[in-house]
Amino acid sequence: MTISTDSQTSAASEAERRREAQVRQAEELLFSETKLSSPARDLFHGNFSTGLLSTYPRLTGREAEQVDDALLQLRNFCDSHLDPDAIDRNAEIPREVIDGLGQLGVLGMTAPVALGGRGFSQLAYCRVLEELGARCSSTSIFVNAHHSIGMRSLLLFGTDEQKRRWLPGLVTGGKLAAFALTEQNAGSDAANVQTTAEPTSDGHFILNGEKRYITNGAIADVLTVMARTPNPSGNGPDSGITAFLVTPDMPGFQVVEPRMEKLGIRGTATAKLAFRDMRVPAANVLGPRGKGLKVALTVLDFGRTTFGACCTGAAKTCLKLATAHARNRIQFGQPLGDFELVQHKLARMAAWTYAMEAMTTIVAGLVDRGTNSEAIDYMLETAMLKVWSTERLWTIVNDVFQIYGGAAYFTDCPLERMLRDARINQIGEGANEVLTSFIALVGMREPGEQLRSVWQALHRPLSGLGTLSRFTGHEIARRFDWPSVPVQSPTLTPCARQLSDLIHRFGLAVEHALIEHREPILERQLVQARIADAAMELFASACALSRRDAELSDNAADDAGRSRNGNGASASSQDPSGSDDWHASASTLFLKLSARRVQRSLNDLRNNDDSAIRETAKRVLNGVE
Repeated sequence: MTISTDSQTSAASEAERRREAQVRQAEELLFSETKLSSPARDLFHGNFSTGLLSTYPRLTGREAEQVDDALLQLRNFCDSHLDPDAIDRNAEIPREVIDGLGQLGVLGMTAPVALGGRGFSQLAYCRVLEELGARCSSTSIFVNAHHSIGMRSLLLFGTDEQKRRWLPGLVTGGKLAAFALTEQNAGSDAANVQTTAEPTSDGHFILNGEKRYITNGAIADVLTVMARTPNPSGNGPDSGITAFLVTPDMPGFQVVEPRMEKLGIRGTATAKLAFRDMRVPAANVLGPRGKGLKVALTVLDFGRTTFGACCTGAAKTCLKLATAHARNRIQFGQPLGDFELVQHKLARMAAWTYAMEAMTTIVAGLVDRGTNSEAIDYMLETAMLKVWSTERLWTIVNDVFQIYGGAAYFTDCPLERMLRDARINQIGEGANEVLTSFIALVGMREPGEQLRSVWQALHRPLSGLGTLSRFTGHEIARRFDWPSVPVQSPTLTPCARQLSDLIHRFGLAVEHALIEHREPILERQLVQARIADAAMELFASACALSRRDAELSDNAADDAGRSRNGNGASASSQDPSGSDDWHASASTLFLKLSARRVQRSLNDLRNNDDSAIRETAKRVLNGVE
């Protein structure tokens, strides 16, 4: 009995040590720059970031013209050369397609012009990825893996020598890039990388380990590889993760499986790799030694933004397919679009697509402002965009599939391919469950720290009197103070007031959850999910409201232009498709749907079946063979 108890105690102590180490590592990675502005983080305080969300990002001037030209060239190229069905059927993107994308500049869009790139902003690049996402998921993910995470790590963290050596070939597509993080026991748990890199006395590292599910892994000329390196100082953790630039010509580099067979995005070359005593020069270390996870997390912010763009493109394709079929398919003597259950799917599809584009635009704008040295932290926003857009796209694809009925199930319709392709989105670049907890815990950290200081002050009333006094005054004020959500269009004032009320309620709900659960909230993922869902919906609503306000301002400017021109042509071009009609309805519907979802999430914090869920799951795990 004693042995068993000692063993259990030892195991518990070891688990606690591992958890403390993970917490320290996470805080070092995620919270070193908490002074930076973040509109998503402000929501957890019950605040609204007027300066970061009230101005909807635009492409203007020369860049807008360049993007229009690039999109026209890309569309013409895709119409002539990109065959998504053939790519899916043959499980390969033809080399002529890759070369063509390279010649168009797609594979080096955001690289500096001086290094052969196009110098596009993240917002401009998202427009390009949206076009590819609307056509072929395999191709868009290939480009994303090469540019947004593979080459981007070199752009952000490479030395001048590393950039001169590799970037010229990468920006033209003459060379391809990949990002090798995932292993058998390291995916969303990025800190659990087991590949090792031991330093030698002659200035090299010896890499040993395996990687799997690496997009472009077998066709890449340059790979960013994450490996565990010993701590040279002897202080702190025994080892850390370091990023290395690796080329396949290095002895010991092995392609175990060049194209792993898979359900969807079959055109991408997803590989399994191995490193056997592979010597890598110290000059190939990318970024600071031991800071590889910082490299990975930073790069993934860019990849998650373009994820949103690709999902937006796919959602627009679904909306077009669904609308055309609902108009033309006659059942029971009338078009499918006349039936309310089909209308429900179409309307929700339009509302979500509208918001998805708005979120992508806002987040890309934040990334651009942060890249231009503004004090902005967009880590939470990119995670929100990735989770929200991939979850909504999955439902959108299912809805259009259902509208088409049995016809969607056959390979002469693109929907069966789109269904298979869309499923990876909720897993890749961070599983949505992991990111959901991440959103909640990172967002709640600052309110939690404030409550911790109050709790400590309660146990030392003399020295903590100032803290208690400030907290009491703040709490009284916040219960009667709603955040300002300014809009230019008076017609949107009711929507802005509703959003303000929901943000106010959310801030109070976050505080209540922290007080109720305290430290165990770190394990209460069902609570975390409701808080994260509410936060994502609030952010999505703010983005949609910002977009609609900008559209109405444009319409007002157009009306003024027509008036100045004697009711003739507008001073600015009108959309001949009449999209503003459905934009108006879709934005209004989205804000209603989103508000209802926020309210449901907040209500479920108080009224839920969490205990029954945990008990049932425990019995299933123990009883089902």
